[in-house]
Amino acid sequence: MLVDLDYFYAQCEELRNPPIKDKPVVICVYSGRSEESGAVSTANYIARNYGVKSGMPIFLAKKKLATVEAVFLPVDFAFYEEISEKVMNILRSFADRFEQVGIDEAYVDVTETTDADFERARELAGEIKDELRIRQGLTCSIGVGPNKLVAKIAADSKKPDGLTIAEPEHVESFLSPLPVSRLIGVGVKTREKMQTLGINTIFDLADYDMQKLIAVFGRTSATYFHNASLGRDDEPVSEKGEAESISRIATLRQDSHDLTYILGKTDELCQEIHLATVEGRLSFKTIGIIVIATDMSIHTRSRTLETATSDSDTMKRTVKELLMRFLSENDMEARRVGVKVSNLVREEKYQKQLTSFIEQKKD
Repeated sequence: MLVDLDYFYAQCEELRNPPIKDKPVVICVYSGRSEESGAVSTANYIARNYGVKSGMPIFLAKKKLATVEAVFLPVDFAFYEEISEKVMNILRSFADRFEQVGIDEAYVDVTETTDADFERARELAGEIKDELRIRQGLTCSIGVGPNKLVAKIAADSKKPDGLTIAEPEHVESFLSPLPVSRLIGVGVKTREKMQTLGINTIFDLADYDMQKLIAVFGRTSATYFHNASLGRDDEPVSEKGEAESISRIATLRQDSHDLTYILGKTDELCQEIHLATVEGRLSFKTIGIIVIATDMSIHTRSRTLETATSDSDTMKRTVKELLMRFLSENDMEARRVGVKVSNLVREEKYQKQLTSFIEQKKD
């Protein structure tokens, strides 16, 4: 499966501020030069119906939405990443193998779980959609296919809140009528070059003479294009990256050097990290603290345990000891504090590792 969260940044903002859900919502990357300088990062589907697109200049998006009450917001990556991690941990719980490919996309291999039964996969996709809606308040579009390439194209076929199944025996008929630009790797320039050859649809590409294709694109690219047009892809689903850490950082309501006050916040962070490790089937050996002082200097302390654990009390106790030591050695007040666990070990059959870093917004 390819699970794609719908208009993710804008949907996160709707989640944070429900009254805007029925309005055009546009998430912007501002350049800082003026209130209208910059570009659109994403928009909800109401705004898209007015012609607002990713990459569009903000002033043009405002022009298209001039007759309606639209909401323009700056990107808040820390908030989106916080929600993304929760979603990815849910998706991992369904997966035989898992591969996150972006803040809002992940491949979920369920071949073993479903015994390669596509009807069971359809049911499981429905369960995933329900789980994300109930636990996170988010909708997603899911594509199910015999490999990553087909699953990705299927997920893009029906949005938002879509579910598209492409069973092996129907892959070629599913792909054939689609524009060739739907294939991963066929960008604007490649599409234009293909069009000069009379290749407009995926069927055209599948039917095109292989030697002529090699003459134009070279053997490697031509082979990929030909196989992709037939829905062939043998790239496995696999989580990438080495284990680093899971972290939470929060801004204190007021600057402080008081242990009890600071522990009130770090205990909350420990609970969040504990939940992430449980959902991700992870244990950790190293526990650390992060203190950002009022002068914005960053200070860290850590301790490595003899054996890996996922116990929240051990985390809280170690964090308290590290903070006591830090505060006794330094007079500075903390403005922000964080908790970090590292040397992660994936439990049970996964035996893999996870990299994630989330910054919690100010209370």
